[in-house]
Formats: sequence, structure tokens, C-alpha cells
Amino acid sequence: MKVLVTEPLADEGLDILKKHLHLDIRLGLTPDELLSLIGEYEGLMVRSETKVTRQVIEAGRKLQVIARAGVGVDNIDLDAATQKGIVVVNAPAANTVSAAEHAIALMFALARHVPQAHSHLRGGQWLRKNFVGVELRDKTLGVVGLGNVGSEVARRAHGLQMKIIAHDPFVSPEYAHNLGAELVSLEEILRQSDFISLHVPMTPQARGFIGDKELSLVKPTARIINCARGGLIDEQALARALDQGKLAGAALDVFSQEPPPPDNPLLHNDRVIVTPHLGASTEEAQVSVSVDAAQQVLAVLNGQPARYAVNAPLIPAETLTLLGPFFYVATTVARMAAQLAEGQATSIDIAYQGEIATHDITALKATVIGGLLEGISEERINIVNANIIAQRRGLKVTEHKDTACENYSSLLTVSVTTSAGVTTVAATVLRNEVHIVRVGDYWIDVVPKGGYLLFSDHLDRPGLIGSVGMVTGNAGINISSMQVGRLKARGQALMVLELDEPLGEEQIQELLSVPDVYTAKVVKL
Repeated sequence: MKVLVTEPLADEGLDILKKHLHLDIRLGLTPDELLSLIGEYEGLMVRSETKVTRQVIEAGRKLQVIARAGVGVDNIDLDAATQKGIVVVNAPAANTVSAAEHAIALMFALARHVPQAHSHLRGGQWLRKNFVGVELRDKTLGVVGLGNVGSEVARRAHGLQMKIIAHDPFVSPEYAHNLGAELVSLEEILRQSDFISLHVPMTPQARGFIGDKELSLVKPTARIINCARGGLIDEQALARALDQGKLAGAALDVFSQEPPPPDNPLLHNDRVIVTPHLGASTEEAQVSVSVDAAQQVLAVLNGQPARYAVNAPLIPAETLTLLGPFFYVATTVARMAAQLAEGQATSIDIAYQGEIATHDITALKATVIGGLLEGISEERINIVNANIIAQRRGLKVTEHKDTACENYSSLLTVSVTTSAGVTTVAATVLRNEVHIVRVGDYWIDVVPKGGYLLFSDHLDRPGLIGSVGMVTGNAGINISSMQVGRLKARGQALMVLELDEPLGEEQIQELLSVPDVYTAKVVKL
């Protein structure tokens, strides 16, 4: 078998492959050159620069495995690979320590003005009084995201005698306690922290989630660090906050555009420390990602499971016809439950009813966990690591099978228990479409079309729906469909409105001011 390597990798990983198969190292290939060559290879190993597009994947008629020697797989078309039965693997744990140490290094540099002092002294200026720093001891560090890297940052900060608070709705309080951290809301992180370190993945919902509003909450003496993903911080908002004295400093290893354009204001602000995406750039990490990727390529080509397969698991042909549509069901109910739930998650219950309960549903469980953690965990959840990641986060996952199903041929129900209560969402497949049929105690029928859904608990009384419609109408937001479920006439009910655009915070508060409207929450699927 033949494997193509298109970017520099440490020799330790390459040597593993050379012992067992034919290895071609072709660096700096153009897209056209890659297209013309890929048909000869069973395996492809890349880093972040090679774009493995659908066109490349379709041309790779022999491809069985694509390995990303690193964490992110944004440069690989996962859907195309999955459709072709190609396993995509990465090395998510190999650079954990390197990334965590870089975040700590940037925190020290911010606290003691190290780059600025170095630059001035090299320029012949001895300015001791200009660079009075602060100690890290007894300062509050806010960690946003307690995945692999965030957890390692917390462990190191604990050794520095810092007070650690963290925000991650999908870890248990016990897990956080073992790291020396206290779980709080994102707002409390912003208000209380002296240093804030971001460790969450990039999702459409997370883009720019630290913006003007969030930065207005921080202490003027606070400093923010981003070694996770560019785009988590609204860079223009950050520049404004620094210029207006609302923030003492920032350290950035990642940017929304890499490399950042020369006119990016953060490159020219004396309160900002910047590095060119060095989180994984240590000798040890480069060796680890190379070895991890190589071992997985070898495993897949030998017909063995990969440790970190990031795309959908392969399903036996005999069960694909039935279970295939339920992967989208599992993702949908999990994403919805994650957005509707409030408080700190402690357990997840998954119920399989009807025909799906007669099959091996291990892959569905992995899909549910992956959907719940999608906007929280930097790791991609798969059939291999779902249980490990849930256990690592202190989440108890239980499953129930029942071949009987009263109203549907199959039904999948997810219940998330948090400190605030239980959030339940159930869905099925009807006419080849996902139908959300239950939210909490209410039976409804909603077909998600990728837009915005407004969920509102209210008292079933005449005129209330009109009052809600008045709010959306005044905001210029169109309602494309509506569902109402109720427990009894003139009792408590649930309204679900499908909206063409999201409601702003002002409209949400206006809805909550309508008499007999108890809750209002927008979900994006």
C-alpha cells in the first residue's frame, strides 16, 4: 500500500510507516498536482495547509484513510470522506501540553510586560518604571472551556496559587473541583477574572462570542488570552476595549485571518502580545502528532479501529438503511437539548424505542454525545472516544432500549439533567424528514429546516399568541411556521415559532414582559 505525505512531519512518525508500506513525501504540491496524484494512494497525511476538498477525495479512488497531523480538520471535507467510506483521523491529544504551556507563557508575559520590556531594552532604553507588572498568585483566572487544553491550563494555574473559575456547561462540578476550579456562568467569568483564557472550539455560534457586550463586563485591569481559535474574539471590539481603557491587555496566538493583515489594529497596540499560532509548535508536540497520525494510518490500513476517528463511524450495510437517517435525528435532538438546557449538566439519558432498539446503537450514542458537546469540546466525538470523553467530564450517560413504541416506528429521546432541572427532546423520521415530536412534557411536530426556533412556555389563553406575534412583527422578523403543544385547555403550553431571523436580546425581554409568558429561548439548528 502507498501513503502520500504532503507537508513536513517529524521523522519519528514517518519511520513507523516506512517499515510497513511505501511512503511518498511530496511537499508543496499545487491543488492540480495533488488531484493528479491522489488516485494512486490508499492513505494521505497532511497538516493544515493542504486542502483536501471533495474533488480531491473523489479523485482518490483507492483512499482508505486521511490523517491530519494536528487537531483541527477544517481543511478536510468530512462529509465527502464519510460518503466515500474514508476514515479521517487526527491527533487531538498530542499538542495538549504544548498549547496549555503556551497559554501560561502568554499569561506570564502579559503580567510582566516581557515583550515590551525586551523590545525597549534592545532599543537602548532602560525603562524599569514603565513596566511594573502584577503577580499571578492570588489572582483569579477564568478558564472558558474545560476540554483537554483548558483542563491542563487549570492544573498549571492551580500550581501558581491562582483562584480558578471556569465555564463549561458539560462537565460535572466534581470534575472541575478535582482541577481546583469552581464552575460559574460566562458572565461571572467576565466580571470576576483578572485573566481570562479561552479554550473552546470554533463553531458558527461561537464566532465573535467575545464582543462589545462581553468586554463591557470585564474589569479594566483584566487581561484576555486566546490560544484556541481565531474568531472567538471580535477583533475590532477588542481593539476598541483596549483603546478605551476597558481592558488592561490581551495575548493572541490565533486570529480570524491568518496571517493577519498588516492593518489589523491589534498588531500595533502596545497592550497586545501576539504570536504566530505557536500553540502546538514545540519539538515534543511535532513528534507526538506525527507518531499519533502514523500509528492510526497503519491501523486503518490493517483493518483495525483508529484511536481518533473524527468522521461518522462505518455502519454495517444491513443496518445502514434503518439507522442512517437517525444519525441526523441524534444530532438534532442533542443540539436542541444543549441549547435549551440551563445550569450545569450532570447526566445524559438516551432512550431508543421501536425498530432502532433492535440494532446496535453504539454509534447513535456517540452522535448524541457529540451533538451535546459540539460547541463546548475541542475534541470531535466518535464511536471510539464518546464514553471516554463523557467519563472524563464527569457526565453519567445511561441508555434504555424498548422495542415497543406507541405512536412511531422508532423514536429517539435525549434527556439532559442539569442543576436547573431536566431538558427532554425527542424526534423521529417521517417521510424521510426529521420531526421533533416532544420537548419537555409537550408533544409537538416540528420539522427543523436549519433556521431559528423560538421556544416559549406560556399560559394557554386567548390573545397571547397575537401578543407574541406583535413583538416579532414590530422587529421585522417573519414567522414561517408555528406549533403549540398544551397539557390542557387554558393550562400551561409550549409555543414553537420558526423564524427567518433571530430575535435580539431586546425582543426576548419584550416577550418575557408579556403577561403569562414564562420563558423565551431561541435555538439555532
